[in-house]
Amino acid sequence: MVDLFLNRVLVENNWDQDELNTEREIIGILENRILMLFFASAECGRCQEFLPVLNDFFKRLKDPAYIEYPKLLALVYVSLDQSEAQQERFLKDLHKKVLFLTFDDPYKKELQVKFKVKEVPTVVVLRPDGSVLSPNAVKDICHLGCDCFRDWQESAELIERSFMLNEEFDNLNMRSATDPVRRLKYRTEDDKRKKRWWNLWGKDKEKCEEEEQLKDATLDRKRKEGDKGTWRRR
Repeated sequence: MVDLFLNRVLVENNWDQDELNTEREIIGILENRILMLFFASAECGRCQEFLPVLNDFFKRLKDPAYIEYPKLLALVYVSLDQSEAQQERFLKDLHKKVLFLTFDDPYKKELQVKFKVKEVPTVVVLRPDGSVLSPNAVKDICHLGCDCFRDWQESAELIERSFMLNEEFDNLNMRSATDPVRRLKYRTEDDKRKKRWWNLWGKDKEKCEEEEQLKDATLDRKRKEGDKGTWRRR
């Protein structure tokens, strides 16, 4: 996933709008993180409605004022605005830890094509290895809030490099009735291939067991026939 932005310029949405353009800086801010690509436009009414929901979601997972150990999560705004002024206006309302591509960067269009973005707002969620966890997580973020990050984390097998709080440990096994359904959404083709392999292995195992049972039955029959022959000779 880091490779997605190597040799690119990402800008931090802070007061100084610091540019991250070295390999070390890009790796430092994106490595071993779940990445959200937020495609939106200032002129889109639905984007404006979704913006405060996304900000709240992001700050509850990243802002030290809300959480003791910020999560391994990064958010990049990919502007589909028609002018730089529109992009700047939208950025003013976005969280200050959000990253973005400059307005004149043609890579924005490449990302839009690469991830088949047809509508806005769209939030593409990527694993640390660059594979897609969700092609559009807008509805999940709106309906599930921070719970969907836990599902992404489990699916991505992301390891937190921090100690859990006692209350987090106590609630580790707490699951809602919809958890299995939500996690099922984030399975990739690799997961499906593993499942197919497991099913084939299970079928082979059942076949071997049937053959063993048939061999045992044959041996029992021959043993009985041999015992009868010995009895007759006596």
